[in-house]
Amino acid sequence: MKRIALVTIGTQGDVQPYLALAIALKEKGYSVILGASEEFQGMVEGYGIEFHTLGPSIQSFLQQQRFENAMSQSMLINGPSLLRQGQQIVDTAARHAWNMCQGADMLILNMNTSFGIDIAEALHIPAIMVGLQPLNSTSEFPLCIYYDYGADFGPAFNKLSYTAMTVQQIYYNLPRNKLRRELMGLDARKKGGFFRNTDGTALTTLYPYSPVVSPRPRDWPKSAIVTGYWNLKDRSDWQPSEEFQKFLSEGDAPVYIGFGSMPFGAERNTKILKEAVAMWGGRAVVARGWGGINPHDLPSTIFAIEKAPHDKLFKYVSAVVHHGGAGTTSAGLHLGRPTFVVPQTVDQPYWGRRVYELGCGPKPVRLRKLTSEILAGALADLTSNEDYRRNAGDLAEKLHAEDGTEKAIKVIERVMENYVPRVTRAKKLKKIKPSLKAVG
Repeated sequence: MKRIALVTIGTQGDVQPYLALAIALKEKGYSVILGASEEFQGMVEGYGIEFHTLGPSIQSFLQQQRFENAMSQSMLINGPSLLRQGQQIVDTAARHAWNMCQGADMLILNMNTSFGIDIAEALHIPAIMVGLQPLNSTSEFPLCIYYDYGADFGPAFNKLSYTAMTVQQIYYNLPRNKLRRELMGLDARKKGGFFRNTDGTALTTLYPYSPVVSPRPRDWPKSAIVTGYWNLKDRSDWQPSEEFQKFLSEGDAPVYIGFGSMPFGAERNTKILKEAVAMWGGRAVVARGWGGINPHDLPSTIFAIEKAPHDKLFKYVSAVVHHGGAGTTSAGLHLGRPTFVVPQTVDQPYWGRRVYELGCGPKPVRLRKLTSEILAGALADLTSNEDYRRNAGDLAEKLHAEDGTEKAIKVIERVMENYVPRVTRAKKLKKIKPSLKAVG
């Protein structure tokens, strides 16, 4: 039985697609192990997947006051310490992953766990990169963090914007080269990157989102494959509580409002939320927890829910407002819900802009630029614009026709079948050279 190791670190949105793929692989008869930070052990094992910790909670790292200060005040002052902490997280995760991957036949990783490329090299097994957002360079649009500005930068700048990935690669390579020497007995990296092996050959990269939502650029390499979403179906018995059912029965379907896993600016965000809902005159359900909303002292028109799977909760709402994470965006679009995105960072601006360009919601507004008036206007537009609802419904039908994990598994099997360890390649070349001389 082939054994496949999946390694990822990040928030829940960075773990769920890997868990969905792990479940599909196990159903195909593979032995599967998933590595993530410790807070996801219960979730992973709850689906019957073997878990291996890659280190302490990422949520604890993001919740610290220094991170709040960096996001809201000064990255220059707080950034260096956070960067050092981030590299320590990577170092710890790599050491755990090294132990986890012993005996594996395939390694599936992401940009945060790019040390997996080195582990695969040392263990002589194939590796596949996963990108939850478009990361291979293209002239068709800029890197996702620049995408929300809406300007036509042109092919040259679009291509150039991806050099930011090189800077990020240097940041990850510092602990990696140390690990290559100390842990894996390998020389320092001289070639490669996030999407290349150390010898410079292209690394197969899977993109688990829909080509309908984000079409594959024409100038991408063949090694970059858009599979369709890897959706994690909720297996809990979650149902609306009596309190929530009572709230639902007292008026029109509410709008869901949540700001994701980044716990920044709770007091400011809550003030904007309360004022905007009052101006708009409708009803909302908001996510409690550590996503930037204070659930205390809310008016009767706003219901705070402790925790609920999006694929079930969104069935009870008329539209959604969220941060634009890939998983939350997918959940809303799969249910045909009009969407307004208030992005904070990384790929969120990209998905917000794509929702807007697909005609499924208003133009996104950065959370730091959001005001009560802007949110109230967006809520009114979101719930009254029939074009949004029709376009979102049409898109949902197309998404349900896709099977992203099935397509991904076919690629994984092809990569494993065609993989030739580098040592074997060297032996083959030695055999070929004498025959070439004979021909000469």
